[in-house]
Amino acid sequence: MEHKRSHKGEKPFECSVCNKRFTRSSVLAVHTRIHTGEKPYKCYVCDMTFHSQSSLSSHINAHSSKYKCTECGKCFKGSHDLMTHKWRHSGEKPFQCSVCDRRFTKSSDLVVHSRIHTGEKPYKCHVCEKTFRMSSTLNVHLRVHSDERVHSDVKAFSCSVCGKRFTQSSHLAVHSRVHSGEKPYQCHVCEKAFRQSGSLQAHLRVHTGERPYKCQLCDSAFDRSSTLKLHMRGHTGEKPFKCQLCNSAFTQSGSLKLHMRCHTGEKPHKCHLCDLSFGRPSILKRHMRVHTGERPY
Repeated sequence: MEHKRSHKGEKPFECSVCNKRFTRSSVLAVHTRIHTGEKPYKCYVCDMTFHSQSSLSSHINAHSSKYKCTECGKCFKGSHDLMTHKWRHSGEKPFQCSVCDRRFTKSSDLVVHSRIHTGEKPYKCHVCEKTFRMSSTLNVHLRVHSDERVHSDVKAFSCSVCGKRFTQSSHLAVHSRVHSGEKPYQCHVCEKAFRQSGSLQAHLRVHTGERPYKCQLCDSAFDRSSTLKLHMRGHTGEKPFKCQLCNSAFTQSGSLKLHMRCHTGEKPHKCHLCDLSFGRPSILKRHMRVHTGERPY
């Protein structure tokens, strides 16, 4: 049993990942689960899992709360939490971005979203000084620097189909949909479905025309942060994907993958009308004109 600390404020127990300090080793043990993704405490009512016993206890109390959603039966600690939750059913989004007019059900979501426009990234990695818009993204990033990451028990959640391992059960749940084909997030405009809510949100911009990711060096704007990141390489000249067999370098991993076929001789795109095969789908498409007579070489 730990002895009570005689000096008030003394914090002798330090997290090896983020250097945060604690007064008790038991509190440190709970904290480290933020980095490992471990959630050993499971709710017997709905199967949700939690980092700590106190979080589980608080959650279980919500099941008996008088603040219960009449739509889905989910319970909440207070009337405000219930009201916010009901907006998800009704589609009401009272918090609006003043820059791009995008709307949110929670003010905290609007705060995080506004950082896309301001460029603010208040959460900084103490190891490599990389910055992030959300604390949760920083916590995931910190695992890269953790010495514990090399151990398989950090990735405690394993896919029963392909064996791929994950640090969080939620990541495994999303991955499982690759095998099951489940796509629970459906577009209300065109009914296209997606495995992840983030993919649906990005898709909706096709219908709204919203392009919240703006280049600070030109007038270009994009619907995805990944597209903006790729665009910025046009300004910086950065080509992070380098061939290990020659001096070629590329802005996209896909371009490097295609290039490697020059070295390996791989030709995965086969013509179904003759025995020829090609390294790129565009060359196969051009070849097909030989058979169709559309436009010969």
